[in-house]
Amino acid sequence: MTSHGPVMPIWSCGGCDLPWPCPTRRRELRAEYAGAPVSLAIYLGVCLVQAAEDMPWASAGALHRRFIGWARQPTEVQQRSTATVPAEPDR
Repeated sequence: MTSHGPVMPIWSCGGCDLPWPCPTRRRELRAEYAGAPVSLAIYLGVCLVQAAEDMPWASAGALHRRFIGWARQPTEVQQRSTATVPAEPDR
C-alpha cells in the first residue's frame, strides 16, 4: 500500500504534497502495471475524468499531460541505457 495516493478534490499527493500522480507514484504505477499498459491507461483515464470534474478551471491539456501524457513515455533510464549498437559480424 502506498502513501502517495491522491487527496481529492485538489488532487495533491497524500505522501509528498506534489500534484498527483507525483514522481514516486508514477514509478509505483509503472511497476504495478508492468506488462499491462492498457490497464494503466484506463486507470489513469478514469482519474483524469474525475480530476476534470473536481478542477473545472484546469486546462484539458495540462490535465492530459499530468495524468496520461507521462505513461506512454519510457523512463529516462530506459531511454538512455537501452540504445545499443549490434556488433559487426565477422567476415
